Amino acid sequence: MGKGENSTTNSRIRKELTWEEVRKNNGVKGSDKWIVINGEVYDVTKWSKKHPGGSKVISHYAGQDATEPFEAFHAKPDFVGKFMKAIHIGQMSPDEYQQKEIVQDLRGLFKPSYFFYFCIIGHILAMEVAAFFIQYYYGFSLKTFVLSVALMTIAQVQGGWAQHDFGHLSVFKSSRLNHLLHFFTMSVMKGASSKWWNHLHYQHHAKPNIIGKDPDVRQEALLSWERHAGQSCKEWHITMPYNHQAKYFPFCNGTTLLFPVYFQFMLFRYIWTRREWTDLFCVTVFYARFALTYGPTVGILRAFMLYETTRILESIWFTWVAQSNHLPMDIEEDTEKPWVELQLAATCNIEKSAFNDWFTGHLNFQIEHHIFPTMPRHHLHRIAPYVKSLCEKHGIKYTVKTMSDGFLDILKSLHKSGDIWFEAYYGHLTEEQDN
Repeated sequence: MGKGENSTTNSRIRKELTWEEVRKNNGVKGSDKWIVINGEVYDVTKWSKKHPGGSKVISHYAGQDATEPFEAFHAKPDFVGKFMKAIHIGQMSPDEYQQKEIVQDLRGLFKPSYFFYFCIIGHILAMEVAAFFIQYYYGFSLKTFVLSVALMTIAQVQGGWAQHDFGHLSVFKSSRLNHLLHFFTMSVMKGASSKWWNHLHYQHHAKPNIIGKDPDVRQEALLSWERHAGQSCKEWHITMPYNHQAKYFPFCNGTTLLFPVYFQFMLFRYIWTRREWTDLFCVTVFYARFALTYGPTVGILRAFMLYETTRILESIWFTWVAQSNHLPMDIEEDTEKPWVELQLAATCNIEKSAFNDWFTGHLNFQIEHHIFPTMPRHHLHRIAPYVKSLCEKHGIKYTVKTMSDGFLDILKSLHKSGDIWFEAYYGHLTEEQDN
């Protein structure tokens, strides 16, 4: 094995490498981290720590072909490639590497509509202002409380979809401008950390529904997944009655407490451990803005009620939408599936309608978003027929559901994996007692 960047001083050496050599350098047990992009091999052992997208997202492809995720994540792959010469260590043997089919020219669908995003941000700010003036002019009552909370919840959820667009660098040509607006929408408008979101979400896109690599399925303290439900009784500390998870999921963990409790804890832990003081300042600005706006108007206690109720409703909205696309799909160990096949196994779509597009932030086209994560969301429906035909050509299942079916499938999936866990757990106890 190599010795990190020390073995890459001369990128002009065209050393031919085999998959056996590449797979040995997968970052496991202190080994180096090699990735393959377009048949060229790069040692990212040390450089991964400097990777703008985070060290984990690139490390998840150590010892594997990272061509398609590299091109999907980078709007200007040729420009990025210029900086990779220093870590280039060779090329794949022609006998072992075949260039994948090139996707047709889709550059027109990567051009954003600035009017669309102006309307998105505009209607978010309008609802924030309306929610405040309802309290300011009409005072606090049950009716005004419900109306203000409804407007604030819509604003926060739609703000979440908007920051998602900026976070994926899909709005502006300039990465710096995308990052700036992402920072503003995530930190100032929503009170969270854009860097924390990048750290988690890029991993999710790189390896969706892959156990140990996708943070979104790292929930064994609360939920058990179908593919490894039978193993959980032996490998985990049992913290929940997983056979009842389909019952408690809607009420006491993911949906209601994700934003007001879990995310708040994880957010501040990330900021503190990573020393992200700029993020801390902007998050503080968000809370100060809310307190100074609503505190003098309705009082601190009522302002707190407005905030927490909004967070709970936002959490329910977000969780059901996000999980309907992923949780009922395959959740498994990393088997190095090709990019498109990996995304199709882990994602499904919710059928198109004007309401569904708005309600989900166009993430009802989750398949297309995962294959083309930098494509502006208002174009995803246009690429869908091409993706569907590609799946039919290669025999890959393309799943589309109604929204109600998507929500029901969450509970069905949890119920099924809960039953598997229950049988395995009590079977394991019986074996121990017999021994």
